[in-house]
Formats: sequence, C-alpha cells, structure tokens
Amino acid sequence: MAERVTVSTKDGVADVRMNRPDKMNALDPAMFEGLVETGRRLAADRSLRTVVLSGAGRAFCAGLDFASFMGMATSDRPAPNLLERRSDSAANYAQQAAFVWAELPVPVIAAVHGVAFGGGLQIALAADIRFVTADAKLSVMEIKWGLIPDMTGSQTLRHLVRLDVAKELTFTGRIVSGSEAVTLGLATRVSDQPLEDALTLAHEIAAKSPDAIRAGKQLLNNAARLALADGLQLEERLQRSLIGRPNQIEAVQANMQKRAPQFSDPGDEG
Repeated sequence: MAERVTVSTKDGVADVRMNRPDKMNALDPAMFEGLVETGRRLAADRSLRTVVLSGAGRAFCAGLDFASFMGMATSDRPAPNLLERRSDSAANYAQQAAFVWAELPVPVIAAVHGVAFGGGLQIALAADIRFVTADAKLSVMEIKWGLIPDMTGSQTLRHLVRLDVAKELTFTGRIVSGSEAVTLGLATRVSDQPLEDALTLAHEIAAKSPDAIRAGKQLLNNAARLALADGLQLEERLQRSLIGRPNQIEAVQANMQKRAPQFSDPGDEG
C-alpha cells in the first residue's frame, strides 16, 4: 500500500500531501491514520516553521470513503474506532484528522484544488490559511448522507463565515466554487497555482521569528474564545515571553543592520 501521507521538509517548511490520487484522496482508515500520526509527529518538531497541506493528483480530498469502511466490516482487519478519544485530547480520532492541523503550534496553509468535500473540507478549514483555485469545488456535504459535520467543522466553520451562511451550507450541502468560497470567507485567496503560492508564503513566514509566529497563532486562535480580560492578559503574557529573548533581539538587530536574521529553534535559545 502506498504511503497515504507524504512529507518533505526544506528550511523548516513541511510539504505535507495526502497521497491517494486514484481515489481523489478520499478518507479511508489508512488516510485517517496517516493524517493523525503525521500531525502528531510534526507537532513535536521544534525546527518546524510552517506547514503546507495539499492533495496529490486532481483533488484536495473527496471526503469519507464509505466503501472502504463497509468493506472492512467483512474483512479480517478491524476498522479503526473513529469515535475513540485519547485522554489528552478533546477530539475523537476522526476529529483529530482535521483538528491536529489547528493544534499545530505553527501556521498551516492549505492548498486546495479539485474538490474538498465533507471531511476533506473540514481538514482544509482546520488550516490557518487556504489558497484555492477559482474552479475548486467545496461542500459541507454530510447532509447528502443524512449526517452533520463531525470532524470539527462545527467549530472551524462558525469562526470563518456568518452563522446564517454556515447554516445554509450545512442544511443544503451546496457546492461552492473557489471564487465564492473566498467571498463567503471559507477560503483566503484565489490562486491559479495554490500549491506553489502556498509554499512561497510558507517560506516567507518561515523567515520570521519562530517564537513570534507561534505566539501569534496561539493568540489569534484563542482570542475569539476568551473573555475580553482573559484575552488581554494572554496578549500581555505572550508579549512578555518574547521581549528581550534572543530571537526577538535578533529580529531587531537584523532589521537595523539590514541583513537576513538567523533565528534559533524555539526552546534552543541560550
């Protein structure tokens, strides 16, 4: 069996690709395992700066592969329990395949082409930034099967679009184009070459202070969930953790000296 998720890393940028092109990267048990384990492994990498998440072949991800799970019911290999929840996570196993990207301490950029349906869309929504082709097709498709979004889509979707828009998409399963997705707030930017543009942006972000980038993601991810006083305290606490540290000093000196900065990995500073 081909490796379901491939990773190549250069200069702190991890190029992560769902790798089941013959099935439009549909989510079978091996794909769930690949996504979760890859995300967990990257989370422990202190040299990591950014992640670009894409799909091989002609699509980002077509959603759940129902046939593969039904086939496992009659095979000797038991299907993974997608509702299993680890003690260290609020998300069950299916949810982790998407939420692991939101939980990564570094920015994740999704490059979407072809289709992003159902679970595939929920994986894309867990990224921090989404580049899409104008003709990409996106859908909260679970209603087609008499279901609701169950891979953290309820949590990510509501922070990206108006509530009435989220309800319309969830109630109808309507397919929207990449261009409309940007208008609605589902995606960040239309791109003729989303993977290339995502990698370019990832390397630009990777050249910034990794401490400040990680703190920025933590701050913005939590800002909408905290009361005003708690949000302001988090802002202050994170800023205090940056000021005067080697990477912050290096950022200032590099700007003053008009040279490229040389940052240390988080946790490796003297």
